[in-house]
Amino acid sequence: MAVTPITDRAAGADSFPETGYRAAIVGTGFMGRVHARAVQVAGGRVVGAVGSTPERAAAAQGELQADAVYTTLDDLLDRADVDVVHVCTPNHLHEPVVLAALAAGKHVVCEKPLATSTEAAAAMTAAAREAGRVAAVPFVYRFHPMVREARERVRAGEVGSIFLAHGSYLQDWLLHPTDDNWRVDPRLGGPTRAFGDIGSHWCDLLEFVTGERIARLSAQSSTVNKLRGVETLRDVTTEDVVIVQFATRGGAIGSVVVSQVSAGRKNRLLLEVSGSRGSLSFDQENPEQLWWGGRERSSQLVRDPETLSSPAARYARVPAGHPQGYQDCFDAFVADTQAAIGGEIPDGLPTFDDGLRAARLAEAVVTSARESDWVEVPE
Repeated sequence: MAVTPITDRAAGADSFPETGYRAAIVGTGFMGRVHARAVQVAGGRVVGAVGSTPERAAAAQGELQADAVYTTLDDLLDRADVDVVHVCTPNHLHEPVVLAALAAGKHVVCEKPLATSTEAAAAMTAAAREAGRVAAVPFVYRFHPMVREARERVRAGEVGSIFLAHGSYLQDWLLHPTDDNWRVDPRLGGPTRAFGDIGSHWCDLLEFVTGERIARLSAQSSTVNKLRGVETLRDVTTEDVVIVQFATRGGAIGSVVVSQVSAGRKNRLLLEVSGSRGSLSFDQENPEQLWWGGRERSSQLVRDPETLSSPAARYARVPAGHPQGYQDCFDAFVADTQAAIGGEIPDGLPTFDDGLRAARLAEAVVTSARESDWVEVPE
């Protein structure tokens, strides 16, 4: 079927190889731009993009460095040279876009939360498995070198038996009633907002670093701004704040505070783990260091590829003293996705199985907060 793009950026297109990581971007907002940059850093090529409107897609083409932008998803998926589709749309569109991409034989990277319900997340995960395609979810905080260092130290037994884990994920971008976003609307973002959007990151990091799985939890939630809007106020039902207590299958207990209305906190993800031999703490706003606590001595470990464990040093792209950050994590995530498409099995690549896990945790949090009771989390 012949496809006519809205616009075609032919200049320089021939400089890209005809094999490799050829990506399509669905969604042209902030996350679409982050994904596009990571594709290019990995040596890939954005062969096409589609946005919420043809006008938005055309306006974003230059920043995405996309060869072409298209009026419909079907037009984009008809391209034979699309290897992988990056889904960066509002949450309610994840399921139909992902299923269409898998049906077209494409590999998929889908933003989190994977879906707005556990049932949809399970269907997407099953479809990816049946299609035999790589299906990844960007839980990108896994790709901080100091997170990998923390994981290796836990694996090596240096923390000992873990009995406590706690922390927070705090932001302030929705502090005021006039702060608004599609994520606030449950029809677009799903029934949980603060936990589904950022609490899922914290829980993924906890389970990734420690190997512990949350077995049961008790949650409280609060909607601080019950009305939101700039010109017209509307009722808000999704939460601004969540507090979760939990117990893991290994016997540890813990808690996490999640907020999108904490003044002055821009993106403060903090995880601290205590064990019988030591403690560790990672702060995403200070990602160059990992706090290591001992009974006799505590220290700050710095991101130095010369001294890190090999699994952590692999993600240290520049020498010590040259800071790495969020985009570097995304770059590493896409590079590992590329390797998986090429047949490798990168350690720690977050897949749709991890996205389904996050959906089950989110459902448990919503149920617990509604019923004011402890809830078992299915595996």
